[in-house]
Amino acid sequence: MRTARWRAALRTPLGATAAAGSLALLVLAVAGPVLWGSAAEETDVASMNQPPSGDHLFGTDDLGRDVLARVLVATRTSLGLALGATAIGIALGLILGTLPVVLGQRLGRMVVALVNFLVAFPALLLALFFAVIFGLDARGAMLAIGMAIAPSFARLVQTLSASVAGRDYVSAARIAGVGRFRLIRRHVLPNIAEPLVVNATMGAGGALLAFAGLSFLGLGVQPPTYDWGRLLGEGLGRIYVNPAAALAPGVAVVVAGLVFALLGETCAAVLGVRTGRGPVAGRARHAEQPESGKEAAGTGGDTVLHVDNLTVAFPAERGTSRAVDGVTLGVRAGEAVGIVGESGSGKSLTALSAAGLAPASATVSADRLDVAGVPVLASSEAQLRDRLGTSVAMVFQDPTSSLNPSMRVGRQLGEIAQTHDGTSRAEGLRRAVERLTWVHIPDPQMRAGQFPHEFSGGMRQRAMIGMGLMGRPQLMIADEPTTALDVTVQREILRLLRDVQHDSGAAILLISHDIAVVSQICDRVLVMYAGRIVEELPVDRLDGGAVHPYTRALLASVPDMSTPQDVPLATIAGRPPEPSERSPGCAFAPRCAFADDLCRSTDPVLEVVGPQQRAACWHPQRAESVSGGTAGEMPGGTAGQSPEQTPARVTTGDDQ
Repeated sequence: MRTARWRAALRTPLGATAAAGSLALLVLAVAGPVLWGSAAEETDVASMNQPPSGDHLFGTDDLGRDVLARVLVATRTSLGLALGATAIGIALGLILGTLPVVLGQRLGRMVVALVNFLVAFPALLLALFFAVIFGLDARGAMLAIGMAIAPSFARLVQTLSASVAGRDYVSAARIAGVGRFRLIRRHVLPNIAEPLVVNATMGAGGALLAFAGLSFLGLGVQPPTYDWGRLLGEGLGRIYVNPAAALAPGVAVVVAGLVFALLGETCAAVLGVRTGRGPVAGRARHAEQPESGKEAAGTGGDTVLHVDNLTVAFPAERGTSRAVDGVTLGVRAGEAVGIVGESGSGKSLTALSAAGLAPASATVSADRLDVAGVPVLASSEAQLRDRLGTSVAMVFQDPTSSLNPSMRVGRQLGEIAQTHDGTSRAEGLRRAVERLTWVHIPDPQMRAGQFPHEFSGGMRQRAMIGMGLMGRPQLMIADEPTTALDVTVQREILRLLRDVQHDSGAAILLISHDIAVVSQICDRVLVMYAGRIVEELPVDRLDGGAVHPYTRALLASVPDMSTPQDVPLATIAGRPPEPSERSPGCAFAPRCAFADDLCRSTDPVLEVVGPQQRAACWHPQRAESVSGGTAGEMPGGTAGQSPEQTPARVTTGDDQ
């Protein structure tokens, strides 16, 4: 496939020109000193400073040496030094650009500040500064230009890395236990390769020009060695006698720089879609029960997720704003718990914090935060990788961004086995095929050798579930796993999650804004609003048993087949408060039909209101059944009135 892409690129005018120019430069660099070395060094006193003629197309210098021959011979020195400086600049730029990812937040900021400081200076000024430090010769100039190139390349790497570091497939690799250096090498750099290649090749042209400038000023190549810049300086002194002596090296610099630019564009076109090493070898074996099921069977009723008073805060104009404020929850082995709420309620941030994936700018605190027996806040990143990498699986919202687009699917799944179990690459791929079979992906052997863009949305989500099963998950966190899928595929994914829970014994924490989706596979439901849990109840009590007005409003907003078509759908008036705008009292009070002065002044706490049910409300609606009215009949046309006015019903899998 790679060969075919190169052939296609070379058939374009851009690719053909770049290839021809690169080949010409390579031939001149190799054969130039052999073919024209003697003519370039042969002095002729009788022919000094001659204008162009049939014997000397660009004339001669002040020693009678042929200018064209010297320009051709100088190709090797000019290109070699420019490429060497570019390699130094790229190496230093990659190191400085990726250090913030490796070092962590505090040291990473220092590296970013250093790069920003260096980028503020013009590259040529930096080159002149470093040339004085490293010495006035070819070696010093090469180091100086490499150091001058590094800051801008590092800035590019930092910017591109930051844009990729937040992708779901990077988070999936982190939670799978992939180390920082491997994360950069396998998941970050391959996905930013195209702009880096273009910048590197154009940087080579810039390095060539910079070298010519230093040599022209006498700070680069020193006699008797010469490059295009030195020849340009010598020719400039005779420009009124023989302009061609200065024109020849100048044209050489411009043409070579243009070739580098065209080569970069061609490489970017080819490398824009990464390819691997070939199809996966081996045969797909009969799908076996994952190892996770064998280990999880003995866990019994142990708690795999214990969260006590979790708070997640972010810097704000005035102090901090709490996106998650005092959340307490627990999930037992083999249990399925759902967290529902509107966007911005803090449900996804709660799950990410439990998995150790909270944003770097967040401040996470808790009295206790244990996942699969691992204290998340008290453990180092290395410990979290080793212990949580196989104990926690993560299924993200968007299946398109959940898998690394530059790696074959089987290679991504097999990487987990290689990282944690020390298996060979072939064994990792074999296990990947087994897991793809287990999550019902057709022709798993062939699919394991494909890239994510060759999968449908539902297949990508299945592959993400299979990736989680590569380890021994005790907890599977599914963050809006069906939002980006159509209704039919949603039902299949929910059924697959339920099968995974049954066969592997893993607990499930399902995050969703759709309370109907949660009710299909969960045992308990946690309702979040404005960063807090406002109600917790068994799923079989949702239909008529919910007591918090917000929970009832969510239920009333779910249409079903019996909803009259001539009645407007129920909605919840207003919007959730921003974390920095929360006022004292119940956060839902401005949108609640039952709110009074007590609600607006004092925060309610979670209290037991029924069997296995808690609610944070000063006026819980304790009616166990409701009748009459429709979802749209409520004061002000919103889903917030009493249970006597609004029926609460949740669709289930049978309703679909």
